[in-house]
Amino acid sequence: MILAIIVYVVSALWGIYNVLLYGTRPSRSIGWLLVIIGFPFIGIVIFIIFGINRKEYKFYKLNFNAKRKLYDLNHKSDVIENFTHQFDSSKFNEIGKLLRKSSGFPVVKNNKIKLLNDGEATFEELFETFSKAEKFIHIQYYIIEKGELLDKFIELFTEKIKSGVEIRILYDALGSYKWKNKSVNNLIRLGAKVYPILPLKINTILSTLNYRNHRKIAIVDGVIAFTGGVNISDKYIKSKSELGKWDDTHLRIEGPIVDHIHRVFTKDYYFASGKELLNNKYLPVQEEKGNTIAQVIVGGPDLDYHSILHQYSMMIHQAQKSILIENPYFIPNRTLMEAMKMAVLRGVSVTLMVPKNNDSTIAKYSMHSNFETLLETGVEICILKKRFSHSKLIIVDEEIASVGSGNFDYRSFEHNYEINTMLYDEEIAKELTKNFNTSKESCEILEYETFKNRSVFKKLLEGFAKIFSPLL
Repeated sequence: MILAIIVYVVSALWGIYNVLLYGTRPSRSIGWLLVIIGFPFIGIVIFIIFGINRKEYKFYKLNFNAKRKLYDLNHKSDVIENFTHQFDSSKFNEIGKLLRKSSGFPVVKNNKIKLLNDGEATFEELFETFSKAEKFIHIQYYIIEKGELLDKFIELFTEKIKSGVEIRILYDALGSYKWKNKSVNNLIRLGAKVYPILPLKINTILSTLNYRNHRKIAIVDGVIAFTGGVNISDKYIKSKSELGKWDDTHLRIEGPIVDHIHRVFTKDYYFASGKELLNNKYLPVQEEKGNTIAQVIVGGPDLDYHSILHQYSMMIHQAQKSILIENPYFIPNRTLMEAMKMAVLRGVSVTLMVPKNNDSTIAKYSMHSNFETLLETGVEICILKKRFSHSKLIIVDEEIASVGSGNFDYRSFEHNYEINTMLYDEEIAKELTKNFNTSKESCEILEYETFKNRSVFKKLLEGFAKIFSPLL
């Protein structure tokens, strides 16, 4: 008993020392202190896995951040480095300039982009495009799980491999834990190159478990890209739980920006497989395909800046008329909360759309803990009652929009590898706005007075969830 107490005290003091010395935000530090002190032994284990700021440790820097940054230094593309674009709008110039410095990719023009507004449309386009592949298919998903869709993908990949098409697959080891080894091994035997990202190994689990690759990317022959929020799961085509069928937004892309998206894949592929794909076969010269101006924004713990947070903050600050946000995990930090309130106070119409139900109870109540403040300021909050939207959208002034994998939460800002596509295209922004307003027709619009008078029990749940929101 005495030994156990000594171990607990020493480990707790060590945890407190790390929180105080390396904590990045007071609210997050307080949350971790409560976990360490309030949950003996278990709390310190949770902190070691999810809470340690490993960026401050020399060993971690050498084995994680530094290697990925060194890759960037050694593989800079002249196309990426030297390309510049000037908008007529100073607003767009400011956003593009910031994101170029923060994330590493410039604005590019002459792209052709097609909106895919749900899972069925997305997979229909994917299968059709994959069936026409002549050289290679590269895919990367956070979730790949068994079901009808995966079976169809495997059947198609089998046919393409026989015809000489190269297949490369990356999947997040945690997000795709339901994907069984038998299926993976069958693909490998057929000739596909299949690798987990950040595999859960005993010797690395403490340094990798909290950092997941949340990106969704598909590349066909180096000239067509798909990216957005859709994973490979049957829940996008049929109801598999009380949430019903998941809705999401995805993009089919042709043009110069495909090169940038593919370079995100090739970097992740290198760190998963140890093999480089940086040659003209996989990164061909891109042709001009359309009139859309776009920009890739990547986020991850290997970057110097919180690029996804910078993107969302800058879009909100640059808004002059309207801001539409659709996101299932809306757990903003103080920066975004203040940005949204400032937008309302200067006369910008701000509308937030979130699903009524969520696949994470603590995320649901963490979201709700911010609603009263936002409603009081004047933010309109719409609750989707009949479906679960997994889309990560922000539309500003019906002129620019972002579609991607990045949520409005701490995990997407600081811990996960993400990819968003910024669309400087009024036509696409108006189409997304039209879809948003159509969804809004079936929403419940929260009223400030009604929400303010919710039960004490719900307020307590929200308060409890809010304590842990910086840890999510």
